[in-house]
Amino acid sequence: MKKKALIFGVTGQDGAFLAKFLLKKKYLVYGVKRKSSSLNTSRIDDIYQSPNNKRDFFLIYGDLTDSSSIVNIIFKVQPDEIYNLAAQSHVQVSFEIPEYTSNVNAIGSLRILEAIRFLKLEKKVKYYQAGTSEMFGLSPPPQNEKTNFYPRSPYAVSKLFAHWICVNYREAYNIFACNGILFNHESSIRGETFVTKKIVNALVRIAKGKNEKLFLGNLYAKRDWGHAKDYVIAIWKILQTKKPDDYVVATGKQYSVKNFINYVAKRLNLKIIWKGKGIKEKGYLDTRVIIKIDKKYFRPTEVDTLLGDSSKAKRFLKWKPKLDIHAIIEEMVNAELKNYENQK
Repeated sequence: MKKKALIFGVTGQDGAFLAKFLLKKKYLVYGVKRKSSSLNTSRIDDIYQSPNNKRDFFLIYGDLTDSSSIVNIIFKVQPDEIYNLAAQSHVQVSFEIPEYTSNVNAIGSLRILEAIRFLKLEKKVKYYQAGTSEMFGLSPPPQNEKTNFYPRSPYAVSKLFAHWICVNYREAYNIFACNGILFNHESSIRGETFVTKKIVNALVRIAKGKNEKLFLGNLYAKRDWGHAKDYVIAIWKILQTKKPDDYVVATGKQYSVKNFINYVAKRLNLKIIWKGKGIKEKGYLDTRVIIKIDKKYFRPTEVDTLLGDSSKAKRFLKWKPKLDIHAIIEEMVNAELKNYENQK
């Protein structure tokens, strides 16, 4: 009998990579997506439209804000593993729509756990909750499973509820429920509004001669960047352990947003010269300003430094990342160059 996996958020970056990884592991994969006027399946079209998709991959409509849909889906699928990767995951946006962010990220995770309990599937189902390094916020690096949380955005606070409700249901109802506290992870299918993708897309267009500017916020925010393809392996490994637990997943290496820009520019043979300080700092290409700082891209409460210590994952999951920041940038730049040519 093939194992059944149910993925909430299958159309996102992590959901798409995880679905393909599990299909290679011979799982039956059921992916949940929200109903909308656009299909939004571009990241999974290669498996969704595959001749084999009727055998091993199934797309289901559901919503984390709708308890009945969650209960119905879990009851019908009877999964062995549930991966909750669905979220309103943009930090800046969470300041603009904090209630919706909390409804999806916090209460949505509770709805899944309640469905497991209500359907009496505690002994059958293993549950994975996608956490985030943003929960650490102001806590000094390096951050691991014992570091105190100090969330600095509605997104981070909502994820902190999801983290602790996962722990609570594990202890109260003996549900095999685990948290993966993932640090920033990127790929060529990263969402367009995330800073890494935004930088790559803009600099590719500038390298191709487009007369435009890249507007950014905090250039000196430091992050621990890994590849989503590496991280979904850790996600799967977390649910293959004998006892449920929580794990930090990170590379242990840190770079600033400005570092990231400079690495992308080097890959594209752009010689950026930086002038000015603070809000007036600018990036020049020859005499033309191509990068400017805009106050609207700063968060109301900033998170300056995130750096993960994944020693526990290395020890107990036998996991470590394979792709470094330069491999990630190479992939993202190549994909965007190809995309640019295709659009032309």
